[in-house]
Amino acid sequence: MSWLTGLDLLDGAGLRRNMALRVAGDRLAEVAAFDGQKGTDLSEGGARALVAPGLFDLQVNGGAGLMLGDCRTPADVLTIAAAHWASGTAAILPTLISDRPEVTARVIDLVVAAQAQAETQATGALPGLHLEGPHLAIAGAHDPACLRPMTDTDLALYAEARARLGRLLITVAPEVVPPAQIAALTAEGITVALGHTACDRDLAESAYAAGAVMATHLFNAMSGLHHRAPGLVGATLDRGAPFGLIADGVHVDPAVLRVALRASPGAAVLVSDAMAVAGTGAERFTLAGREVLRQNGRLELADGTLAGADLTLVQAVEIVAGWLFAGIEEVAPMAFDAPARVLGMEAPELAEGAAARLLVWRGGRAVARVDAGGVLPVMDGQVPG
Repeated sequence: MSWLTGLDLLDGAGLRRNMALRVAGDRLAEVAAFDGQKGTDLSEGGARALVAPGLFDLQVNGGAGLMLGDCRTPADVLTIAAAHWASGTAAILPTLISDRPEVTARVIDLVVAAQAQAETQATGALPGLHLEGPHLAIAGAHDPACLRPMTDTDLALYAEARARLGRLLITVAPEVVPPAQIAALTAEGITVALGHTACDRDLAESAYAAGAVMATHLFNAMSGLHHRAPGLVGATLDRGAPFGLIADGVHVDPAVLRVALRASPGAAVLVSDAMAVAGTGAERFTLAGREVLRQNGRLELADGTLAGADLTLVQAVEIVAGWLFAGIEEVAPMAFDAPARVLGMEAPELAEGAAARLLVWRGGRAVARVDAGGVLPVMDGQVPG
């Protein structure tokens, strides 16, 4: 590929102005200050484009018409990843919503197999797996029949899975999974998040002290912030722990999101909480035998319960930038740098040898993505037509 010019670079190390880069295959071959190199000019109207790593989503329940729990082959998992890369998310933790033990074991095997194939295909990366449940206290849109305590057999399965996957994130409720089990999980290198819980602040603090590192989709399906009962929200913001945020304007009001970001700067991790309809024009799908309707920017069960989000991670960045009156360079790191740090990964760096899965932003919008196939369009989350 020829040089890409007319750009600024943003990565985990910060912002570099007036740069150029060249892609060879699936890697960055050269990154240099612009000195007149001839190539594809990404600027428009004299304004340079912003090039950043593709986004990293820690909570992707599905896409391309599939829920992770419905996947039967590694190709199904890769189809979900490809749907999200089409909208600008270069890496995902496919997320299994609370399910039966045999489904959990099957999904672990599928994701491990898909990881082995992802590096050789034009799809998003799969750094690991997120198990959101089944060890939860508040069902939300999860199947209540699947919620249960954690056993020694579960612990052994998760320890083995982490070794095979590389990275495993598990969301648990502290009233269901006590500190000793949280400590056992973290001792195996598993990242523990707290969510779907009615715990009070003291129990939340005990869970964090035992090794939990973040809260899953802050404010949703958890004990809220009250001036006499801080709950998980208060405990998380007070200690500055990382927290996931679903920034669709439905799950969290913009004013509340701004309060959280001011209370704990640098702690937010934007997530999509995407479901099967992501990357499709479908108006409904089935979750644990229940129909979920897609309408007015919401995904809802028949009783009105939110069932995931109708959101891409790129849209989340653009929405938050608008709510904060901020530039993309201030918000995008919440969706590529912060997720990596939560999992103990190095901050993504746009340097020679790095993976070529890049996003091009212009005028506050993601306008293109770059990979081995060249400069490609960013889809808006639905298949045209």
